[in-house]
Amino acid sequence: MSRTAASILALAALLATSLASGDPAADVHATLVAKLAAGDYSRRGADLCLTCHDEEEPFPTAAVFETLHGHPHVAGSPFAQGSAAAYPAGLQCEACHGPVGEHGRRILRDGAAREPIVNFGQRGNAAADLQNQLCLACHADYGRARWAGSTHEQAGLACADCHRVHAAVDAVRSRNGQASQCVGCHASVGADMLKTSSHPMRRNQLICRDCHDPHGGEALLRDSAGNEACTRCHAELRGPFLWEHAPAAEDCGICHEPHGANQPALLVRRAPQLCQACHSSVGHRSWPQLPSSPAEPRAEFLFANACLNCHAQVHGSNHPSGNLLRR
Repeated sequence: MSRTAASILALAALLATSLASGDPAADVHATLVAKLAAGDYSRRGADLCLTCHDEEEPFPTAAVFETLHGHPHVAGSPFAQGSAAAYPAGLQCEACHGPVGEHGRRILRDGAAREPIVNFGQRGNAAADLQNQLCLACHADYGRARWAGSTHEQAGLACADCHRVHAAVDAVRSRNGQASQCVGCHASVGADMLKTSSHPMRRNQLICRDCHDPHGGEALLRDSAGNEACTRCHAELRGPFLWEHAPAAEDCGICHEPHGANQPALLVRRAPQLCQACHSSVGHRSWPQLPSSPAEPRAEFLFANACLNCHAQVHGSNHPSGNLLRR
């Protein structure tokens, strides 16, 4: 419990600017920080909360008992049994939402506002930093070691913006629901998934987490070592090759659009235009070499696979005579 209290107290410095502006949201945030720091938890736990938050109320909570958070026999769960269990066992709902305090009063004065407790996600009334500190008090393991400074953290994203703790199935952790959860923010990726050539994300055979680590890392990739995110599946293209194609060895994204494209094989452009972005056709043997001949490419260069008619091993070759990536 002391670790969480220290984390919460460290957030007090974040309030200075917002409190000076007189922002009502900052007042709520300050109230929540003060309640968490005081640590005046209720002895009734969920029994008090469920008198209002049952399945007939606007904010039902019973589904939490279908998850690990609400399971009494999971060590470290807020509902874990036994007084000797480590924090947050025994705090139940208040382990995440903070001390209930006056929020649990059944009858309020006319016009009085109910004292706030920590709300998460779309109804969040605390800064993302405070919400995340409450989650990371239990979930600060190796898998989330790169969260600090990550793209999602810098964007002010809270854990509950993606995760649904009260749902029996957390969609973002499910193969059938993860993509729809991610494209809620990443709409351009959702559009790419519908293009002619794409990874099988629409059928959930490949999901975002197969390539990305939403909790951190370079470009939120699971592998920060260049092409490793691709070659984990496309092992035949891993190399090293005797004869390498420099763009393929450097970054697959130079030629391929990973989420979807309207060109075959996820190409950003169709050959030969893609190849000509780096390679000049001047002097190439597909062009007539006689001074009197018109400067026009031959059909074998334009039709079918264009450059790939000859240079088929565009990712690299191990053939002794494969220096031109033709075998």
